[in-house]
Amino acid sequence: MSTPRFIDLPPGVRRTDMTLSYGPVAALRAFPTSGGSTLAPALLVHGFTGSKEDFIALFQSLAQAGREVVAIDLPGNHESPGPESLPPVPGVRRPDYRLPSLGAVVAEVLEQVGEGGPVHLLGHSFGGLVCREAALTATAPPASLTLMCSGPGALSGPGAGTAGNLIAAVSMNPTAERLRQLWEEQFDAVARSRTTRPEIHDFLRRRLLSSSAVGLMHMAEELVSAPDRVDELARVDMPTLVLYGENDDAWSPREQDRMAERLGARRLVVPGAGHSPNVEAPETTASALTSFWNEAESVGRH
Repeated sequence: MSTPRFIDLPPGVRRTDMTLSYGPVAALRAFPTSGGSTLAPALLVHGFTGSKEDFIALFQSLAQAGREVVAIDLPGNHESPGPESLPPVPGVRRPDYRLPSLGAVVAEVLEQVGEGGPVHLLGHSFGGLVCREAALTATAPPASLTLMCSGPGALSGPGAGTAGNLIAAVSMNPTAERLRQLWEEQFDAVARSRTTRPEIHDFLRRRLLSSSAVGLMHMAEELVSAPDRVDELARVDMPTLVLYGENDDAWSPREQDRMAERLGARRLVVPGAGHSPNVEAPETTASALTSFWNEAESVGRH
């Protein structure tokens, strides 16, 4: 449960909806503070049980560097409706919460954000697995790919146990009422251990209860069964960054180091941070991302 430290939108950041082929996705969007920009925009994708607000502390710094920044709620998460709740669109297949399907959603968002041009893509945790799929299937590779606190395949260890528990808890009754019961039985205590601020606690509750129970179940299944596709990803011609907190407790730092080696990617460790450097060390993370993106574009122009 990624926990932002504040949820008030910074100056210049606005809430919007993006209309995709099957329906809408919710987004936060910030434009360069100094007007127009020739820099490629960036798209940020959250992890399991997360949302676009997980990146809220990064927006001002990234936009002040002269770049448009967009973060979305994946289908069925927080303010993006679950596809099962939307009317069918003739000739359009609705997302099914599996990694290839979610990757196709992100690829469609990339097209919109970049208006056909290159876009820097970042995925946090489960979002890294989704962005990997988008990079593998997009009509053109992203301007760059950042895998933040993500891994080469299925999650193992304590995180996998948490996902497995959620699957078991909702599989027989994947409903909004079951999510309310889980909040009271489990997630409320976790939220209170992570924040003392009532508005953040209320946000975490609202985010979980507004998400799709079916979607959370299937995404948890994907999280614990995702195949290793690193070798395929290594063949995509794009700059890649593997970034994680030194105290990351999801995929191990050693596992992420090995993934960076296999990808031929740059590796960056954020001191003092854990599984959410976007929340725990936002200035360091924003500075590292801006430097990486600027360098990727500089190399691309030569």
